Amino acid sequence: MGNGFGEKLRAERLERGLTQAELGKDLYSPSYISLLETGRREPTAEVIEELARRLELAPKALEAWSQPISVSDAEYVLAGLYARQAWDLRDYPLAASHAASAAQIALEGKNTSAWWNMTYMQAECLMKQGDLQECQKIIERLLEHPMARESVGLGVRARQMLAAVCHGQGQLALAVEHALEAVKLSVNLPRGSTVLIGAHRILIGALAESGRLDEAWKYCQALLDQVDEHSMSQLAGEVAWVVGNVAFMRHDYTEGVKHHERAARLLSPANDIELWARFNKASAAVRLSSGIVEPETLAAIERAELAFSIVGGTKSDELEVAFIRARWLYLTGDIVAAVEKLREIHAERDALGKHTAGEVSLLLGKSLKASGETEEALVHLEEARKAFAAAGAQDRVQQALDAILEIKLAQNRAAAAKAS
Repeated sequence: MGNGFGEKLRAERLERGLTQAELGKDLYSPSYISLLETGRREPTAEVIEELARRLELAPKALEAWSQPISVSDAEYVLAGLYARQAWDLRDYPLAASHAASAAQIALEGKNTSAWWNMTYMQAECLMKQGDLQECQKIIERLLEHPMARESVGLGVRARQMLAAVCHGQGQLALAVEHALEAVKLSVNLPRGSTVLIGAHRILIGALAESGRLDEAWKYCQALLDQVDEHSMSQLAGEVAWVVGNVAFMRHDYTEGVKHHERAARLLSPANDIELWARFNKASAAVRLSSGIVEPETLAAIERAELAFSIVGGTKSDELEVAFIRARWLYLTGDIVAAVEKLREIHAERDALGKHTAGEVSLLLGKSLKASGETEEALVHLEEARKAFAAAGAQDRVQQALDAILEIKLAQNRAAAAKAS
């Protein structure tokens, strides 16, 4: 078979961020995968078919794997490895550039599967950079390609990323629509598939942000059914994280703590400090949204601040962590400090999704109300109402309206008392 199979196997594995153990899982040992990748062991037809299924490749990709590696294939593999190396170093602009180069090489070599994979990686890099509009254009182009229809796995991956992009831009109704389609497409994928689990996670997040918590919880139960004791610890940790988020949002403190404690045990900062940072950010945010002000909440905030100071992150990450700290200040009664921090975040709210910008305006309005600055509070509360309405978060629209009504009723009572 030559060196082509092993080179392509390694490239496909790395593009998905899988270790040799994760790819082989319960069927093939890491040493066997290594032998395949170095060309020291010839795969049988059954092995090729199984590995392609695990990598969720389009069927036509199988034909190319039996061919000896060409010069263009070697250039593609090199560009792909450079892209992955830059990704591991969190240099996402450089990773996007190498991924685009690899995609162009693959396109010129008429390697459609490779082109699709590297174009998808380019979109992932753009998403990490916060360039959501450009990411959306690329994903929509991938969804229009025949490969997205020929391979369920590819179609689901693209659809769930599009849902995540819409979520990030505050387009919650669209995010739910695309995520529902991804979950629908994923029903024929193997139980425990990372792509299937990813589709459920995106859907749950969009439903929860939209205030559709009962629906989100229903999908949480379906997600838990996909994870068992044989699942990778990191994957199981991410599932526990998502389920815990929804439990807290439903004010089910016991369930929230249970799942987040499990997530904290399974997610290791040594394996992925950026993921650890995002988990602690999310854990602190949902705890505070539920009014849980306790030492563990503060510890999660501090862990998130520390981890993001190490790995960096996007502008929205920086602002979201600052917002969580501001919410802590508000809930612990330090209104002056909360207003000061919220004003700083508010000035840069255009870097946030519509629903998150709405949360900033809402809390700033509430903080100003608490400090007696009611006229300015009304301005920000109305701003929050509009942001939530644009994002499709109707429950939050009502919260903003309730706060506005409370201020106006107090003003009317004060005016009536003065008149009398």
